[in-house]
Amino acid sequence: MGRNRDGGDLDMILETNGRARRSGRSSNGSQSRGGRNENGSTGRSRTAGQRGAEDVQLWTDERVKGAASVRQRSREAEQRYRREQRRKRRRRQQIIARLLVGTIMLVLGVAVVAGLWKIGRSIWQKTERKDSMTAMQFQQELDLIEENQSDKPFIVEDFLTPNEYSRPGEPLPEVTEIFVHYTANAGTSAAQNRSYFENLGITGETSASAHFVIGYEGEIIQCIPLDEIAYAVKEHNYNSISIECCYLDEDGRFTDATYQSLLKLLGWLMKEYNLGPSAIQRHYDTCGKLCPKYYVEHEDAWTKLKEDLKAYIM
Repeated sequence: MGRNRDGGDLDMILETNGRARRSGRSSNGSQSRGGRNENGSTGRSRTAGQRGAEDVQLWTDERVKGAASVRQRSREAEQRYRREQRRKRRRRQQIIARLLVGTIMLVLGVAVVAGLWKIGRSIWQKTERKDSMTAMQFQQELDLIEENQSDKPFIVEDFLTPNEYSRPGEPLPEVTEIFVHYTANAGTSAAQNRSYFENLGITGETSASAHFVIGYEGEIIQCIPLDEIAYAVKEHNYNSISIECCYLDEDGRFTDATYQSLLKLLGWLMKEYNLGPSAIQRHYDTCGKLCPKYYVEHEDAWTKLKEDLKAYIM
């Protein structure tokens, strides 16, 4: 019959120990078969019992040592695994930390460069405007700024819902220019043009808006707060306020009601931001776009608007 592992180990130990003891008796001389000890039992019987107990003890000790060795190896393997996992975890944390620091540094770098660019552009624009004037014209500009006492006209605040296409909610850091536009949609009202900007947040058709829309009856609707940018003049969204003007005729000429409201709104904004008439620009002046159409095609009309503005604020 087959033996199990434990039985095989015990037999092997018993056989080995028996051979060792027999060999020892042969070399040292064995006790007389008929001899008895002082207790009356034979020496052979006592020795056999002792040998059996010793063999069982030896087998037990070997088993215990084997089990202890297995447990020790298991603990060592587990410790190695845990150390490896800790090393991997530390490596992942280091990689994530480096990526995070790198991203933050990149964002800060871009922000600093953008800020310096905006500041430099603003200084350049002011310097360019000053250089384009004679000393007398520059002094007149300062006098107009000082004398401007324009009151705020009646404005209906109807702000657009924040969205990425017409009211992104980005801060307007400074105002050095005020741009005049026309809606390029004859016969539409201020409310309709305001609705067009509002719907861009749904349609995503394009990005466009203005801070104010003046209707052909002279009503003024404010679409964007003055501390936020509008999508009106790509090159100057972050340093300007834009005003859209409605009109009735295809030539783009403003009605008198629109014209008067525009003068009032421009005068008040100039006072708010300490700007002179030179800061009032057509969309055309920055990128060559035909806007506002009538005042691009009729330079004399634009010159008269500037003169009327000076007269209004004095």
